[in-house]
Amino acid sequence: MGKVILVTGPARSGKSEWAETLAIQSAKAVVYVATSTENPSDAEWQKRIQQHQERRPQDWVTLLVPVELSATLADAKPNSCLVVDSLGTWVANVLEQDEDIWKNTLAEFLETVQLVAADMIFVAEETGWGVVPAYPLGREFRDRLGTLVRQLGRLCESVYLVTGGHVLNISVLGAPLPAPKI
Repeated sequence: MGKVILVTGPARSGKSEWAETLAIQSAKAVVYVATSTENPSDAEWQKRIQQHQERRPQDWVTLLVPVELSATLADAKPNSCLVVDSLGTWVANVLEQDEDIWKNTLAEFLETVQLVAADMIFVAEETGWGVVPAYPLGREFRDRLGTLVRQLGRLCESVYLVTGGHVLNISVLGAPLPAPKI
């Protein structure tokens, strides 16, 4: 298994920028795995995508992977560093999966992460720090992403929290919880 890193935090905290910094520090060929899809009718969304693109070095390869994340990870070359941005968008893209299919998708993802020889840096949004969403799909998203981040965090060499303009290595500052009962 290659080095696995998780970078998490709230919106606009600098998660992606920190993940990109870590990728540059790896001194490996970087593959940026974007889980979002372009939407030409949404100018604000397109601007966000453009800002991410302009910030990345020209020699990075970009893959657009809205759904087939496990297969993409499995194909990674051992001498590369993948930046997966973001897990929240990926969860949103597969949110319509029923519970059994989602459990299989999650299990496949976690198994794949443990088999990949490439370094991987995952960016994930933190959800659930506020009120419980008033609608079922919002609660489902929050719970699925929270479960994914918790389980992935157990596999990571380093887990970073980016918030308030600062980066905290919480894998050094804290201790992992026992495995969740599913």
